[in-house]
Amino acid sequence: MKQTMYILSSGTLERQQNTIVFKDGDGKKRYMPVETIANIQIFGELDFNKRFLEFLTQNEITMHFFNHYGYYIGSFYPREYYNSGYLILKQSEHYLDSHKRMDLARRFVSGAINNMKKVLEYYARRGIDDLSNTLEELNQINLAVEMQNSPEALMAVEGNAREIYYSAFDIIVDNEDFAFAKRTRRPPQNRLNALISFGNSLLYVTVLSEIYRTHLDPRIGFLHTTNFRRFSLNLDVAEIFKPIFVDRLIFSLINKNQLKAKDFSSGVEGVYLSETGRQKFIEEWEKRLRTTIDHPTLRRKVSYRRLIRLDLYKIEKHLLEDHPYEPYASRW
Repeated sequence: MKQTMYILSSGTLERQQNTIVFKDGDGKKRYMPVETIANIQIFGELDFNKRFLEFLTQNEITMHFFNHYGYYIGSFYPREYYNSGYLILKQSEHYLDSHKRMDLARRFVSGAINNMKKVLEYYARRGIDDLSNTLEELNQINLAVEMQNSPEALMAVEGNAREIYYSAFDIIVDNEDFAFAKRTRRPPQNRLNALISFGNSLLYVTVLSEIYRTHLDPRIGFLHTTNFRRFSLNLDVAEIFKPIFVDRLIFSLINKNQLKAKDFSSGVEGVYLSETGRQKFIEEWEKRLRTTIDHPTLRRKVSYRRLIRLDLYKIEKHLLEDHPYEPYASRW
């Protein structure tokens, strides 16, 4: 199975025959055969040349860039090999037809809220009290999804649902070093917000890398408006998986003391993970993506990463009007 190559420090990337070589500032080299790499995620300052980008294009490898604080800033997205003209026309048709667009947008929001509920139910079953009111509020706001008549109104409903959901985080974590209070972005004002921002960034590029392997065009989203933003479909799909991929991992890292206050730094850009903290998060993130579960309909085990691709295939079928899209719902 192909994997992600993470580069946390600065250095040089180059090709040596069919191998990608990373050389850090101390001259240490790391070798990865190109056939084992699905995408590269870069957090340091790197030098590379055009021939290296041509090599990535030939091998269908995407490359994603993050700034010093761990914020996603852009991607090298090679020429699409799998795009289907017919499917792109259908994707555009669903975007331009307000009824079809709203149908898909509602499915993304309902899927996100359902998985928020699944996370809270998971911790309620494990003896954490005071989650029943939050669950009931999410049930009520989910009823409002069908009544919205614009993507902007749906985004507002989804935002309200997340605020309700986030209100339970301090109950689940119960750690003064990771007090949450409320969601803050760019910059995150505390450690828990920094973890959410970092995890969401990793999820956005993971979904984007999976879209690259399908016939879908990442520039045409449905919940998030398609405009001058480079990509939007990955943002739509990520909403569904944030609770079960990102939030569950964050709770696990904190409750098992795998991440501590010393793994964070602060500055003018707010609070952010140190390089050591990012390394810890990424190691567990990759373990989570490789974790396999019994799929309810395929009757075989699939990885968490594969769940994303399977949802993308379901979106393709929806666009082709073969079968209505049903977002993945966690079963635990």
